[in-house]
Amino acid sequence: MTIPMWMLLGFAAWTLLLLMATVGVYRWVAILFSNVPIASFRSDQLEGQDWYRRGTRAHANCVENLPVFAVIVFVISALGLNGPAVNGLSILVLIARVFQSLVHVSHVQTNRFVAVRFTFFSIQLACFLALMVIVACHGA
Repeated sequence: MTIPMWMLLGFAAWTLLLLMATVGVYRWVAILFSNVPIASFRSDQLEGQDWYRRGTRAHANCVENLPVFAVIVFVISALGLNGPAVNGLSILVLIARVFQSLVHVSHVQTNRFVAVRFTFFSIQLACFLALMVIVACHGA
């Protein structure tokens, strides 16, 4: 398995871990210890403590970006691309994703923390674009 594939797997694992550690913990504690009905959690309305809402959004951010990274890794793998640039950019995607999520979940979102979070998101976007350029240059 290649480094980009491992990073994609890591991205998926992080998405699940984030779900379990934030949304899952909040909901299961409420269901098991507060007699909240399991059907009471609605996806179309904001509810819960601030950290729970941030956890929900952080997980959704992962879900939104996972398919993008998956397609890029698929094409890289299909073309047999590898090397330090592809590997480094793929590693940086996962590192930036983890830090973006951690900043999102662990801090009240002041302007400073949103700027830090956006920086980590921007790093991911730059890596996605750089990987696509590598693919395009290889395919040309």
